[in-house]
Amino acid sequence: MAQKKLKVGVIFGGRSGEHEVSLMSARFVLGVLSSTAHEIIQIGIDKEGNWYTGPQVLEGMQSATRDAFESAAIFGEPNRRGLWKISNGDKQAKLDFLGEIDVAFPVLHGTFGEDGTLQGLLEMAELAYVGSGVLGSAAAMDKAMFFDVMRANGIPVVNTQLILRSSLENNQDESLNLAESVGPYPLFIKPANLGSSVGISKVLSRSDLLEGLMEAAQYDRRVIVQKGIEVREIEVAVLGNDQPKASVCGEITPGAEFYSYEAKYHDDRSFSTIPAEIDETTSDEIRKFAVKAFKALDLAGMARVDFFVEVGSGNLFLNEINTIPGFTQISMYPMLWEASGVGNTALIEELLALALERHAEKTATLRVFDRGQSND
Repeated sequence: MAQKKLKVGVIFGGRSGEHEVSLMSARFVLGVLSSTAHEIIQIGIDKEGNWYTGPQVLEGMQSATRDAFESAAIFGEPNRRGLWKISNGDKQAKLDFLGEIDVAFPVLHGTFGEDGTLQGLLEMAELAYVGSGVLGSAAAMDKAMFFDVMRANGIPVVNTQLILRSSLENNQDESLNLAESVGPYPLFIKPANLGSSVGISKVLSRSDLLEGLMEAAQYDRRVIVQKGIEVREIEVAVLGNDQPKASVCGEITPGAEFYSYEAKYHDDRSFSTIPAEIDETTSDEIRKFAVKAFKALDLAGMARVDFFVEVGSGNLFLNEINTIPGFTQISMYPMLWEASGVGNTALIEELLALALERHAEKTATLRVFDRGQSND
């Protein structure tokens, strides 16, 4: 657990189709942090990529008012580590140092937040941050790359095919044939680098296959086609660094035909069951695969790992890993840990401690090789 009062910079919003979900997650995290002794610094990124700070940034972003915003930035330079205010002078922008940040807590879902890009900036700035590093974040985010890593580690995944946006634009027939090579209909179409079920569609025939591919291609240049199977959706939360642990399992029952963005956030018929009503052997296997996948990607801090259990056969398939899972009131990650005996405050404190632990490990790494003086 965190042992001292920390300056925690909560980063939210972002240039992503999941901007609104990020704001909901930020409200939850900020609410939990408000009950701790830590100093909270709000850092909001709007949909155009502009950075702001101030005590009311979240409220301002949700109401589309920016009266109390201050333009801000984190620079990728260790000697300017922390948060800076940017103001426009007569002839040039002026920088004012706002203060150190002990730990950054990214609550940015999807592109430019969960894909390793923000993590790269924080690494260059030598700032401690909650969650996985550049490699793990990027590999988990790109579903095509993720499936390759899972297969290489003997973790079962559903049959998939990758289609590039450029191929779809230049040769539609070839792209459609490649998509249909995955298996018989129904097929699921997904952007390779996005979460929260944005851009996902279920297609039942070639007549709507192209529409599904074009929809997903709006959100990413890489599109995944996945074989459709009848499944139960089981999720598990993972917490830790080199020695991660898994929570109890939970089950998602979507109100719609599948767990789309609308079903997840706007359909009251969707519900979760925690713990999931599955046998102990299946639960143990899911938790074992979740930890194995977490280690295979060298993840850190947190992850929500989503599985399919095929109806009838009971076969397990790992569907995806979210390295910055949702933290809304209906999000599985905090609910799974609460059901496992870790309350919200304890969970956030543990994530801060894990961030500091991983940062200390990184800073102990030798960055300069000194060959010493020559004896010649």
